Amino acid sequence: MKSIGILTSGGDCPGLNAAIRGVGKAAIEEFEMSVIGFRDGFRGLTQDRILRVGGEQLAGILTDGGTILGTSRDKPHKMPIGDRTEDMTAAAVDTYKKHALDALVCIGGGGTQKNAMRMAEAGLNVITLPKTIDNDIFGTDTSFGFDTALQIATEAIDRLHSTATSHHRIIVVETMGHRAGWLALGAGIAGGADAILIPEIPYSVEAVAAAIRERARRGRRFSIVAVAEGAMTDKEAKTIEKLALQKKDADSKKERKEASAQLAEFHENHVGNTLKLTKQLEELTGIESRLTILGHLQRGGTPSAADRILATRLGTACAELLHNGTFGVMVAARGDGSEAVSLSEIAGQKKLVTEDHPWVRTAELTGVCLGRS
Repeated sequence: MKSIGILTSGGDCPGLNAAIRGVGKAAIEEFEMSVIGFRDGFRGLTQDRILRVGGEQLAGILTDGGTILGTSRDKPHKMPIGDRTEDMTAAAVDTYKKHALDALVCIGGGGTQKNAMRMAEAGLNVITLPKTIDNDIFGTDTSFGFDTALQIATEAIDRLHSTATSHHRIIVVETMGHRAGWLALGAGIAGGADAILIPEIPYSVEAVAAAIRERARRGRRFSIVAVAEGAMTDKEAKTIEKLALQKKDADSKKERKEASAQLAEFHENHVGNTLKLTKQLEELTGIESRLTILGHLQRGGTPSAADRILATRLGTACAELLHNGTFGVMVAARGDGSEAVSLSEIAGQKKLVTEDHPWVRTAELTGVCLGRS
């Protein structure tokens, strides 16, 4: 009998329990494996905090949001312990060996893929599943959690249309998405937004305001603007490009560290710029403007049918790969099937919206302003 461990790491999202259930039911019932879960991500692995997983634990969780195992953003090689940060990789390996595990399943986003890769390099048999509402995991067609978040964001835009039209306002809707604009772009198209601003396409406030004024001249006295939280202006994009170039061209580790700190500070200060954008649009158009930030609302609640199916089929495919002794891979979605992709090919990379993506072209052909100068 093989024994496997499973953990969920990073931000929570709809479909995590469905994935745990998919892996667990197939592993236990079809391949006669034993399963233990680690609580709160990699922290539970390093501290040996476990949950024995059987039929009782898996019953009734398919439709539940969140994760029965709990989650955290802790990294095994940089884990806060009291007032210090320590490398807990050795502790994670010790826990793995203590329970005589044959493999470890890590369910998470981009950061989890990198941390899983580190565990593989430390000698553990690892396999991962892709989850994120941002849909930015490299190497997979889609990630579970995205469809549900997309539906929530779209419904929010649908509901905001009525108040925008009633009060003749500009409603700015901020979705999640620090680096990737899939959620704002998809919800904007599905919800009929008049402008969509995403991180991959720097915007001009003047261009957005001009598009809104043109709508007003044609009798459209309201506008919906869908904005990813990481969207940035032309000027901000140039600053990012300059800092990234400084980091790339740094001659020493110290200089690279300083450039990285400047980049991180810029991104941290950039959060909250949507309020500034809202005020600027009101000033430039003379139309009353309001901001709605969806925030963590997009992560909560029961997963959509599409996410339940995706998480379940990737989870069962994961169990089958474990049975066949395939490790060091992520179970990627490929059409209606799946594919094992090497972690070395995806760790540290992101799937971003390209300027020639069909969704971008669709938006432009329906008259949506993307904020281009």
